[in-house]
Amino acid sequence: MSDMVKLGLVGAGAIARAYGAAIAASNSAELVAVADVDRAAAEALAAETGATAYGSHQDLAACAGCDAVIVTTPPITHAGIVVDLIGQGLPVLCEKPLSVDFESARKMIRAAEEAGILLSMASKFRFSDDVIAAREMILAGEIGTPLMLENVFTGVVDMTSRWNANPAVSGGGVLIDNGTHSADIIRFLLGPIDKVLAMAAPRIQNMAVEDGVVMMVRTEAGAQATAETSWSIHKDRSAFIEIYGTTGAIEIGWKGSRIRRQHGGSWEPFGSGYDKVASFTRQIDHFAGVLRGEDFELGNAEDALASVSVIQAAYESMASGQWTTVGYDEVHQARRKAAG
Repeated sequence: MSDMVKLGLVGAGAIARAYGAAIAASNSAELVAVADVDRAAAEALAAETGATAYGSHQDLAACAGCDAVIVTTPPITHAGIVVDLIGQGLPVLCEKPLSVDFESARKMIRAAEEAGILLSMASKFRFSDDVIAAREMILAGEIGTPLMLENVFTGVVDMTSRWNANPAVSGGGVLIDNGTHSADIIRFLLGPIDKVLAMAAPRIQNMAVEDGVVMMVRTEAGAQATAETSWSIHKDRSAFIEIYGTTGAIEIGWKGSRIRRQHGGSWEPFGSGYDKVASFTRQIDHFAGVLRGEDFELGNAEDALASVSVIQAAYESMASGQWTTVGYDEVHQARRKAAG
């Protein structure tokens, strides 16, 4: 592999454009190919980035000379595309959610394991400087034992004409979309999730999927967390993550973050907030580093499968109105137990 990892993009929509900007800012990767079933969309993005356009992921895999591929297509297509790419020997960074259900996600992961190919789910908030700093503070015991976390991802966005509003394509609404980020953040900061209780808000937009959900979780360590997600209500809050421990608290904000190490003590600012392109670029650089064997796998297939499991349990909870235990397969159970 050359110094610059040659990447292909499958999908040429809005999220692919964000990846295009991130790859352009990267010192370790270059975009060489873009594929989309809408050939015109692929050609437009390829023209902007200097890449070569293809009309399918199969053509890209066969002709582009990529070292790895980023998949940014709608969720229902992830399993088929990723398994095909892995079959061609190509490592994959797949946009969240990894897939729309546990069984298809497990199929993807098993294919990667059997082939010895890297598969990872995109988890942009793991690569935000402030989120990373907060995790290090928590692990260092700077707020004591973490007990509670509150996460808010809300905004007013008309989703009625997007593919996200079609459950046959998206797998669900705001829960599988923004809630996948919430589940991964909670796991990243507080550890594995044990149980989930999710409730859909009254639907505001006229579409077949939920546009607002409150998800509550209990972690295996005994902490609790709440995630509010909405496409139809905006909560004007400076912090999108708040963590409360036995001795202090951390707030992670869009424009800056802060820590209070003692209850009643003064707040100390840190970080500069959330930068989407910077987070994407760090994720690209990390992915390239893992491919070269120079970096550890911060977000791996186990994390991706766990996120799918949490969201599936949340949908089951929404349907039943009850707390639902997060399910894992036997292999995953054994690995979690071995990890302590």
